[in-house]
Amino acid sequence: MNQTHALDHAHPAHLDTSTGLDNRKLAFWGFIGSECLLFGSLIATYMAYKGNSIAGPTPHGDCWKGVPCVNPGHGIFNLPLTTASTFILLVSSVFMVLALNYTQRGERMKSALWLFMTAFGGSIFLGCQVYEFTHFYHEGLTLGTSLFSSSFYLLTGFHGAHVTAGVLYLMTLAWMAYRGRIGPEKALNVELAGLYWHFVDVIWIVIFPLVYLIK
Repeated sequence: MNQTHALDHAHPAHLDTSTGLDNRKLAFWGFIGSECLLFGSLIATYMAYKGNSIAGPTPHGDCWKGVPCVNPGHGIFNLPLTTASTFILLVSSVFMVLALNYTQRGERMKSALWLFMTAFGGSIFLGCQVYEFTHFYHEGLTLGTSLFSSSFYLLTGFHGAHVTAGVLYLMTLAWMAYRGRIGPEKALNVELAGLYWHFVDVIWIVIFPLVYLIK
């Protein structure tokens, strides 16, 4: 009986928790829950400070509280660029689904390819964000310019840090898949990476309209 019990624990499909979920997946959901609380507080802070700045540049134009309406309608945001980078980030989630599918089917080269493509999509998003931040800096919007700028850089920069961590994670998995170190028996590693990547995408879906579209 003890031998059977030991074999059950050694089996890769063994479920360790009373919920029926693998303990690593359960821990990861807990991590995502804590991240939701953290991002929620940052988003709330941004929304609270967004309309309280008295110094420009401003996100959607100069007609803010206490700011003369010098150039109405001309904000600092580059919506076409951010919309394009958002689209690329969302498409990368599709790539992630393909990567997990091929990993579970044991097709390591396709798995490595789509993991790399997912990371590549994230890299393009990060490149657009770096360009955006550089442009804002030259326009005079620094971290200490106003309450808006501080909360904006904190929120979007924190999200960018998560995307960076995801890109590094995915590149590592792509290399491991290419070397044959990730097969169907280790598909959970790719699934957890997918959960993280989808979480990063969903958070951006919330941030993008709140920060860039709603005036």
